[in-house]
Amino acid sequence: MIEPDALAALGALAHPTRLATFRLLVRHEPVGLSTGQLAEAVGLTQSTFSTHLAVLAKAGLVSAEKQGRQMIQRANIEALRGLMLFLAKDCCAGNPELCAPLVAELSPCC
Repeated sequence: MIEPDALAALGALAHPTRLATFRLLVRHEPVGLSTGQLAEAVGLTQSTFSTHLAVLAKAGLVSAEKQGRQMIQRANIEALRGLMLFLAKDCCAGNPELCAPLVAELSPCC
């Protein structure tokens, strides 16, 4: 990931509704959730919520797929991976043992 993409992703996630939405979608991978399910989960109407989805999609964090009459939203796990690597790439000034606690904390969930 390059810096402009990282900035776009971080900017998109810098809102409580969008961050909650993205985290919810990550938990529901690879199946995803419908737009209605997401809007209900965050307590917004679909019309209000669509603006937040558009910001996440523009940043490359979320994609949509039509299934019947519903739009299924999915987290872009590759974008998440890229952002995480971008943020941690220069971790601990080349001392990987200092990053070990971070890696250990991620291990149970991943």
